[in-house]
Amino acid sequence: MIAICVGIWYIIYMIQNKNYLYAPSILSADFSNINAAINRIQAADADWIHLDVMDGHFVPNITFGPKLVKDVRSHTKKPLDVHLMISEPEKYVEEFVNAGADYLTFHLEAAVHAHRIVERIHAAGAKAGLSIVPSTPVTQLDSMLPYIDLILIMTVNPGFGGQALIPECLDKVSYLKQQAKEKGYSYLVAVDGGVNRSTVAQVRNAGTDVLISGSAFFKAEDPADEVRVMRGK
Repeated sequence: MIAICVGIWYIIYMIQNKNYLYAPSILSADFSNINAAINRIQAADADWIHLDVMDGHFVPNITFGPKLVKDVRSHTKKPLDVHLMISEPEKYVEEFVNAGADYLTFHLEAAVHAHRIVERIHAAGAKAGLSIVPSTPVTQLDSMLPYIDLILIMTVNPGFGGQALIPECLDKVSYLKQQAKEKGYSYLVAVDGGVNRSTVAQVRNAGTDVLISGSAFFKAEDPADEVRVMRGK
């Protein structure tokens, strides 16, 4: 019984003292004043800037391309976390890395040769990420785990902001963190979709490293306080 109690308290201690990364998504920003959005993120001391690239084919929405990534890069030194929700991501690897992406994430569902794309991202000078939608079993990532730097678990069906988190998707985070612990992998696990004050405790407790949210951050009256709450500090 004592050992169990010590184990529980150790887990609680680790969760409370973990350094979470927070990445506001500019999908929820005012695109007519993107510099104000960048300034808001920087003033709030968020860690990364998340950019959702959508093509209207892989997901039912269209956002922006490398030009906006390049423009954002020119206004900040913060890491740019570029999420390609597009078909045939292999066609655009070098273009987005050259535009300023520090992390370039593509979807397993959109790739036939995922390992080759990861190699190209690394060769271009960026860190490589893989993402899966809610309906994709997390075990389909197993063969790629030794090669990637970031795994993005979508906790909503991608394409639009402001959706409610699907809690069952957080089991994927726990699985990935366990795999990393057992096999010595060093990737980060990010969660995107419905991350807000009501759900963030669940998201953190699953083992998430990177918290991504758009609406919650850009609608917040006090962005800096929002960042602190998301990090659990």
